[in-house]
Amino acid sequence: MPVFRTRIETGDFYRALKPYLEEVLAPVTTVHGSLADVYGIGLLFTGPSGIGKSECVLGLVQRGHRLVADDLVFVSRRGNDVLMGKGHERQGFHMEIRGIGIVDIASMFGTRATRQRKRVEVIVDLQAWDDAQEYDRTGLDREMTRILGVELPRLTIPLNPGKNLIAISEVIAMNQLLAYSGVDVPRRFDDGLRGAMNPRDSLIEDYE
Repeated sequence: MPVFRTRIETGDFYRALKPYLEEVLAPVTTVHGSLADVYGIGLLFTGPSGIGKSECVLGLVQRGHRLVADDLVFVSRRGNDVLMGKGHERQGFHMEIRGIGIVDIASMFGTRATRQRKRVEVIVDLQAWDDAQEYDRTGLDREMTRILGVELPRLTIPLNPGKNLIAISEVIAMNQLLAYSGVDVPRRFDDGLRGAMNPRDSLIEDYE
């Protein structure tokens, strides 16, 4: 018994149907956070309620970057290693800014300040500063996390008064772009220091 019929040729019908099925049948989870497109890199901001995720993304939008979703992010897996994030249809591009209320980013900044969906590439976890906590200062030991079985880099950013979170977010995105091009800045810096402390070893490596 045929399930459905079409007059379209099989190859054309399959090419039209495949993207739809991949989206509808993809594994999906929800994340409490804010997703922004910063220099083409998808930064997913997480952290406790009231830490400043929405305010951070609002500042990024004012700098010319793009909002994807705020407060509730739907994350779906495409293939084996790609995560795509988007917002709820009814929420649109509205944001809740504490002390102000609900604002419409698309109406205030134009459609170029928004994006329907974006690949999630880095998790930026915002946390209140804790003097008893040890924070990464070199970037050599990168922390990773998993969403829907896909491993992503996770950066914990401790917040204290005066910290420029907007500039830090832009640096995170640019650093990820460098990593995509094969440049590992912390490792390169560490290798340079080790070479300066052990010039003989450096010469042997160069010779080999």
